[in-house]
Amino acid sequence: MATEADRGDLTDHLLMSSVWSDEDVAAAGIPIVDRTVVTVGGGMGSFFVANLLRTSGMGVDEIVACSGNEEPHETYEFLADNSQIPRHERLRSDSQAMPDNLWGFPSFAWREARQGYRKGLWQVLTEPVIAEYFTPSSGVVYAGVAAEAARIGWSQMLARGQVRMVRRRFGGGYFTLLTPPPRTTPTKRVAYRSRYVHVAIGYPGARYLPDLQDYRTRTGDHIRVVNAYERHEHVYRALASGPRRVVVRGSGIVASRILQRLLDDRETGRSEVEVIHLFRSYADEGSEQGPPPRRRTHLGFAYQPFNLPKSAFGGQLADELEAVGDPHERARILGSWAGTTTAWRHSWVTQLERCLRTGSYRQVVGEVASVDRHDDRLMLTLTGADGRSQTIEADFIIDGTGLQADASDHRVLKDLMDHSGVELNPMRRLSVEPNFELSAAAQPPGRIFATGSMTLGSYYSAVDSFFGLEFAAWRVVDTVAADGSTRRIGPRRSVSQWIRRMRGVAP
Repeated sequence: MATEADRGDLTDHLLMSSVWSDEDVAAAGIPIVDRTVVTVGGGMGSFFVANLLRTSGMGVDEIVACSGNEEPHETYEFLADNSQIPRHERLRSDSQAMPDNLWGFPSFAWREARQGYRKGLWQVLTEPVIAEYFTPSSGVVYAGVAAEAARIGWSQMLARGQVRMVRRRFGGGYFTLLTPPPRTTPTKRVAYRSRYVHVAIGYPGARYLPDLQDYRTRTGDHIRVVNAYERHEHVYRALASGPRRVVVRGSGIVASRILQRLLDDRETGRSEVEVIHLFRSYADEGSEQGPPPRRRTHLGFAYQPFNLPKSAFGGQLADELEAVGDPHERARILGSWAGTTTAWRHSWVTQLERCLRTGSYRQVVGEVASVDRHDDRLMLTLTGADGRSQTIEADFIIDGTGLQADASDHRVLKDLMDHSGVELNPMRRLSVEPNFELSAAAQPPGRIFATGSMTLGSYYSAVDSFFGLEFAAWRVVDTVAADGSTRRIGPRRSVSQWIRRMRGVAP
């Protein structure tokens, strides 16, 4: 006999069925809520789409954002904080890539100038010939997102909880099954019935290199071996208690932020840390040769202002990629554009040079054969390019090599693959059309879209950036408007909505 706690739970029939009927959902005791658009994730990708939909004239009662967070920037800020980009530090983003201002004007540089940071205007006017690229401080970005979320009625669109699955619906459209927080609703699940679904779940989680994952599995040690994207302030606190040695792995923007935090603590007397920086491959000194993009290289790092060449965001390279039909060829092109890079920041590069001279920072090149623990020390066995082995002792290892990237590792995406025909591209991300539609899962007149990092390898490269999320959101909303489900944002509506945005008035 079903208990009160079982009300509105999944039945075996629903779990096995790829297409649900209204009657089957109702028979399971799951309440059905109608919306025009459901966006899954509730992070920055969902925020961009919801903001554009509101700008186009769609009401808050037509959109639902399913999320475990209150604010759309919460997950982004969590990852940035852990990777040592607190609110006073600067992101790797352009002045006009503004999540809270779809028009990009007035820009972040202008906003910060009004707050007293006038150097930013000079940087924008002279970048990159005289000055380094201007990038906004993360705190300014978060404050803007919070204000814009309040303006567009984010809290009214928000449905707190965890999305269990998205299934196609008999008659067209989709059901999105949400598990709300315990004891917040009369039933365990809520089914949102909609014509459109937008999926923007970000990365499934932190990625560990195989040797580090093996060590953590064998020993259960999550204290000495950490990922840069997970909370690891305990490492910096431990370093303040006496001489310690830390191995940092990775050569991208996250690894450079970790290195700066460690070396700042060393140079200001907050620790006596010795930093060993482990490179798997070491970039030769001087500019890279060969076809574009050519990157400046120094001290083993490849430098690039943003994570891709700027024309890949909306210029010649973006047009070239969209014209490529073969997914394998797109993957090859993206591999040549991306790679592991960090931003050139003179103060940080000078710090590395200074610490190399003093010996507080050392660089080692090699492949890790194994990670073990002896007494209270970590033992890394490395194999160099010459085949020789060496062992490095350390107190901590910080892995700055990235986040988990395989779309099949996320429960909702895996369910879409199993039940809706969604496929992965050669980069193990979702295969989407130029308008970011998952055409294999279409249920006319319904459409399902995906944007963000899980679509890399399709027709647009800069998917994991503010500009890329906005670009994708425009494609999604233009498609919805072409279907007649919302208004098209033409010049007149764009100007009127910009004025309302500048006045702080709801769309």
